[in-house]
Amino acid sequence: MVQLATVSPLAYWSTVALAAAGCVALCRAARRAPGPWRIVTARVLAIALVADAVSYSVGLAVHGTWSPKTSLPLALCDVGVLVAAAACWWRVPLLVELTYFWGLAGTLQAVATPDLNVGFPHLVFFQYLVGHIGIVVAALFLVAGMGIVPRRWSVLRVFTITLGYTALVGIVDAVTGANYMFLRSPPGEWTLLRVLGPWPWYVLSAAGVALVLLTLLDAPFWARRRTAPETTAKTAVVH
Repeated sequence: MVQLATVSPLAYWSTVALAAAGCVALCRAARRAPGPWRIVTARVLAIALVADAVSYSVGLAVHGTWSPKTSLPLALCDVGVLVAAAACWWRVPLLVELTYFWGLAGTLQAVATPDLNVGFPHLVFFQYLVGHIGIVVAALFLVAGMGIVPRRWSVLRVFTITLGYTALVGIVDAVTGANYMFLRSPPGEWTLLRVLGPWPWYVLSAAGVALVLLTLLDAPFWARRRTAPETTAKTAVVH
């Protein structure tokens, strides 16, 4: 994932920096001035994420490059866009947990090491940015801004769902001959999977790393759960 070095690195990292600053400001405002505007903001994020996913698929179809072996929204970041959109629109605790853990444990890595071979102002450049940065912003806004924190046993729930989803994608790969989530063969370009061992062992290594990352992301909420009843998530969905 080093292709970006030759295509608009300044435009990419400038956008990431602006998005990071905007996300921090948005989360601070949401904590200090709660109100109906937070729900409006969350739903604007949802609309942007859905629009990004739809525009990407439509773009592939228009250019005749859509294929069931490569274009289905089965990669974790792709399905994460839809999950994050649903979490922003309805603020259901489980959807928020999936957005938070998938976004910060997985999508954030895709932002830091982008697999992008087009530059500014190509449409795919913006689609990549909106989709990936949008998930991370949604995760932080919902959890840090709106206070819909992960519940007890959230790590186990998200890890189990992730394993089940991976198994489902593996079945799709086996039936169609595709290689979603690199379950059938390693990626052609360099990715962090390369440091986790050869195929298929990197699948097991990745599961172990994922469990560690989920636990670390959940750690900031341990003290809060011990000292307060678990009602924050439920009330946040209503307000």
